[in-house]
Amino acid sequence: MKTILFIIHKEFKQIFRNKGMLPIIFVLPLIQLLILSNAASFEIQNIKFSYIDHDHSAASRELISKFQASKSFKIINQFNTKEEANLEMQKGNVDIILEIPTQFERNLIKDKTTTLSVSINAIDGASAGVENVYISQIIGTYNQKIQSQLLQYKDNSFVTPQNIITIPSFWYNNTLNYKTYMVPGILVLLVTMITLFLSSMNIVREKEIGTLEQINVTPIQKHQFIIGKLFPFWILGLVILTVGLIIAKLVFNVPMLGNLGLIYGFTAVYLLLILGMGLFISNHSDTQQQAMFISWFFMVIFILMSGLFTPIESMPQWAQNITLFNPIRYFVEIVRMVMLKGATFSDITTQFFIITTYAVVLNTLAVLSYKKVN
Repeated sequence: MKTILFIIHKEFKQIFRNKGMLPIIFVLPLIQLLILSNAASFEIQNIKFSYIDHDHSAASRELISKFQASKSFKIINQFNTKEEANLEMQKGNVDIILEIPTQFERNLIKDKTTTLSVSINAIDGASAGVENVYISQIIGTYNQKIQSQLLQYKDNSFVTPQNIITIPSFWYNNTLNYKTYMVPGILVLLVTMITLFLSSMNIVREKEIGTLEQINVTPIQKHQFIIGKLFPFWILGLVILTVGLIIAKLVFNVPMLGNLGLIYGFTAVYLLLILGMGLFISNHSDTQQQAMFISWFFMVIFILMSGLFTPIESMPQWAQNITLFNPIRYFVEIVRMVMLKGATFSDITTQFFIITTYAVVLNTLAVLSYKKVN
């Protein structure tokens, strides 16, 4: 035990002596959490909206005013022809083109029906889908109002319009604040990235400076060396999590409904998995650059297939099957469930045992792959 404590003491000294590593460990994650949580948003704002009004009636002006009143749309211009509008969309100056046909108001009053042409720049398919929903909502609300006005008189008698009113109830994030959803996920990414990168480069650094061979010929046992090398980064991961939770509460006011001890318990096991992965990468790398490249390769896959930015349910079935081997997926699920839903251990039992199994398997492989000369 004294040998392990000595190695741990040495590792902490090396970490705090390295002036270039300290900002990476403590400063950059905080800056990234503050910036990414404000920048990464599913909301689509400032949609560049244009229109072509061939009718110039009270009904068409009222419809356009609905878009002008929306905070999501930014009225760019009014065009006289569709060709002019299409040209501006090709240049990227316009996202939406609404074309109102002639006799729009007349058809509404006489035939009770009419058509609208909406062109959406769909280079970004995800944004185009959200924009289409926004447009449909505005036109749908306008349509209900017009129908109510037109149906007030029937057979020269007043008819009270019967409208169906929907009152939504939003659970777990009743303010619909995207930061409440994003901050826990970004915190998970930062904890994972820092611990994986540092642990994967740790033993490689000993190889580069030539001290690993000296350690290998000492009486230090394999398990003592590995525990002593990785334990400081396990502590640092918990420290980063703590600071991130404080920022999430004080800066972003993210609700914390569940037991934080449950998050720390799961994180403790999760960090063992990540440190085992870092050790495995380090054992098969010759330089820090190579270790960083391999770590980043896996991190990109883990991030994109974690469900943080793209819902897992929207992925193809083969991709959903691959996410079952993604540890970040389970960590993101757990943190959101505990913080936002107040989940208990019985709710996260499946994820906990999956992560525990992965941690045991990866650390076993990492220890077996580490070669020590006795």
